[in-house]
Amino acid sequence: MNPTVTAFMLVKTTPDWLALTVEQRIEAFRTQVVPAIEERTKGVRSRFYDTEFYSARVTDVWVWEAVDHEAYQLLVDALRETPFWDRWFEVAEILVGVENGYARNYGVDAVASVAT
Repeated sequence: MNPTVTAFMLVKTTPDWLALTVEQRIEAFRTQVVPAIEERTKGVRSRFYDTEFYSARVTDVWVWEAVDHEAYQLLVDALRETPFWDRWFEVAEILVGVENGYARNYGVDAVASVAT
């Protein structure tokens, strides 16, 4: 997959989510969130980062990559139809971007991305 849209979804756990055991959380995600995503979207993938160790404002960052804006919009619609959205997590902020968009727009090398 070659994503054209990347979204950083900054979320904060709610008391409802924290009241569940770890096993209940895994089961809830597996049975209520993942199926909704798989049924309603194509061309998306995610990575999930725990940040509660370093931030009081957000507890997790969910990075979504989508093949296009429509795939991303369908993803958000799917999430909003599950308890994930505003029951288990508060969506604090969504930052959408295009990796090295400046390089593509100006036809230059992506010098801001560094690997050592």
